[in-house]
Amino acid sequence: MTFQYNLAAKEHDVMIKNSVSRRIGELRLNQAWLSRKTGIRKATIWELYNDMAKGISFAHMDAICKALNCDVSDLFEYVPDEDPQQPET
Repeated sequence: MTFQYNLAAKEHDVMIKNSVSRRIGELRLNQAWLSRKTGIRKATIWELYNDMAKGISFAHMDAICKALNCDVSDLFEYVPDEDPQQPET
């Protein structure tokens, strides 16, 4: 049995742009440092860094923002779905 992950569908469904990896790079830090500084598991940091996380807790957002000295809006951005099929409200 072969499992295939449809990345195109994932990207289409996600309306939050994750910039954690960009911010870590700007500060010339690494994932291990962020994990140690925040107490967040390395695997969780890896998922965020590689834009594979399906969600994030407020506690983790708070810890990451404190460690990277930034605001939530520096790490996450809402990108509206441009689907013309959606009804207007």
